[in-house]
Amino acid sequence: MSELSPLKRRVALFALALGGFAIGITEFATMGLLPEIARDLLPDYTRAPEDVIAQAGTLISAYALGVVVGAPLFAVFGARMSQVRLALLLLGLLSLGTLASALMPAFGSVILSRFIAGLPHGAYFGVVSLLASRLMGPGGEGRGIALAMSGLTLANVVGVPLSTVLGQQLGWRWVYVVVAGLFAVTLILVRVFLPAWPGDPRRSPLRELSALRSAPLWAMVGVSSIGFGGFFAVYSYIAEVTVRETALSADAIPWVLATMGVGMTIGNLLGGVLTDWRPAAAAVWGLSLSIVALTSYSLFAQTAIGLYICAFFASGTSAILMPALQSRLIRVAGEARLFGAALNHAGFNIANGLGAGLGGAAIAADWGYLAPGWVGVALTSFGLVLMLISLRLEPQEGLRGSF
Repeated sequence: MSELSPLKRRVALFALALGGFAIGITEFATMGLLPEIARDLLPDYTRAPEDVIAQAGTLISAYALGVVVGAPLFAVFGARMSQVRLALLLLGLLSLGTLASALMPAFGSVILSRFIAGLPHGAYFGVVSLLASRLMGPGGEGRGIALAMSGLTLANVVGVPLSTVLGQQLGWRWVYVVVAGLFAVTLILVRVFLPAWPGDPRRSPLRELSALRSAPLWAMVGVSSIGFGGFFAVYSYIAEVTVRETALSADAIPWVLATMGVGMTIGNLLGGVLTDWRPAAAAVWGLSLSIVALTSYSLFAQTAIGLYICAFFASGTSAILMPALQSRLIRVAGEARLFGAALNHAGFNIANGLGAGLGGAAIAADWGYLAPGWVGVALTSFGLVLMLISLRLEPQEGLRGSF
């Protein structure tokens, strides 16, 4: 820490968060622009919008699959690499993959580009969580993770709504072009302002993979993969709910997304504080409150005021989980900290694909546009059960000692 002035430390943290901000746009803007993408790339949108929107949702699932595949691969094979150098490599790949998403002409090639763009996502958040914790110093792991994730949540306040407007006015492809530029700027800032901390030659791919023997780790991956899927079941189709269920105009979509972004930002910061206090308690409370929020969404989001209030609380309660689950997965991974951190984001994106897929299936089955809310309740409830199982698997911690 001594080689960093307070100014360089703040700029370094900003640079890490900026990368998360760009990832937030490239991931979540797809959800807000799903109708525009479907209208541009797929036939029969006006004739059978439910079926076409469900098909367009595979873009979300493709990106999520890329994260799931790429997170453990980059974490394992980048084990010996300098964490700063690994972050630079990942930022370069994020920029190229996002630019390709803008340039591909057909639906199939855009799906492939979204998969490629997702590959560096999980490992990036894994490595920047460790870098931010290192920058914050001892005792600040939860707040460091929350700061690293703050770009992701702020993207939902500013970046995603603005990109939705940009996509509606100039075309969805321009959103990906702008985000590719943000990744390039982040790469430059990281290169200039982060210290050249060396890698650890003692680490190896096999040593990282040894974490897979941990039963608590698998339980926590299940929490991330299933429990967080409830939020994505709702978020993936929020644009359609806004227009078709509440009968608001498309101009309201950015405002709904901004409301969710505010909820995510507040929830993430609260989750960081709670995680530094008691991470297991933060995770259990986040899951429990999410079940309540998603149930309320399913019941009351058919009116405009109900949509705004329920969307705020659904996103806020879910965001409490981000630093809590990240910190806990790093903990249960033992020495394989990067692997554990990356697996958390692989889990989040399994949740992304699972939530989008099941939510889309519920809509395609003519259960209504609010049906993904009930899908979310089921997924989050299962995640809570897995969280309690994870605590039972750690005798040294246990349920009583966690609260």
